[in-house]
Amino acid sequence: MAVLVVAASAAAIDLVAKAASEARLSDSTVDLGLLELRLGYNDGVAFSMGRTLPVSVIVAATAAISLAIIAYAWRRAPYAGRVERIAGGAVIGGAVANVLDRARDGVVTDYLHTGWWPTFNLADTFLVTGFLVIAGLQLRSEPASDPSEPTTARSATTDASDL
Repeated sequence: MAVLVVAASAAAIDLVAKAASEARLSDSTVDLGLLELRLGYNDGVAFSMGRTLPVSVIVAATAAISLAIIAYAWRRAPYAGRVERIAGGAVIGGAVANVLDRARDGVVTDYLHTGWWPTFNLADTFLVTGFLVIAGLQLRSEPASDPSEPTTARSATTDASDL
């Protein structure tokens, strides 16, 4: 349930921010210091790659990837910790928000600009942050023990040396 709540919240926050950006930033920018609110559109995928592909191909491919992520998260959620479930929800929410935005008019609305990085949106931030958290958790976790290796724990039975 936590994955779904986070995913729905992340998608809703990004879609509202995209709508507000289109309404408020069509002819202006807002300087926030390190970050600037500036309206932009991405007709490709990450870093505008694939911009010559038909929109239907991009929408189908990103939707398929999103569905694969959702299926993986669904199967993984019962074994994941709270932080991993939240991160998974952020990834799903970001992916769904970008797919829904692109399906509307063939482009993804971007509104966060740094000057040194391509313009992006909150959905992109949710995706990247969620993936980084999950990767960090996976790198940090202990490798699963090999069931074919003998255990080092003492047996419950008593052998002659214990007498």
